[in-house]
Amino acid sequence: MRAKDLLGRRGEELASGYLESQGMRIVDRNWRCPGGEIDIVALDGDTLVIAEVKTRKSLAYGHPFEAVGVAKLARLHRLASAWCRDHELRMPFRRVDVVAVLDDGAGEPLVEHLKGVG
Repeated sequence: MRAKDLLGRRGEELASGYLESQGMRIVDRNWRCPGGEIDIVALDGDTLVIAEVKTRKSLAYGHPFEAVGVAKLARLHRLASAWCRDHELRMPFRRVDVVAVLDDGAGEPLVEHLKGVG
């Protein structure tokens, strides 16, 4: 497996653990359909959370949050609808969150969480 893929996988593990520590329940990970992929699907009370995880070793190419633009947010909302249809689930509330992970492999990783980004 490539180093980039390993970093991404580690970031998703850290993000899942963080979200669970915040009281969320992870219900799906790396869900794919023809329209794309959802990194993490979680429940935060009665809210369905679609979490996009962005992991970087450093800020050399910008903050991980900067990698999630308008087009990506629109795709995540479409994917949320597709996930609900696929699982025959109607949720009263839905939101898209972004979890940024900075992990240089030397120190303690930094996990940041933005709720309801779009």
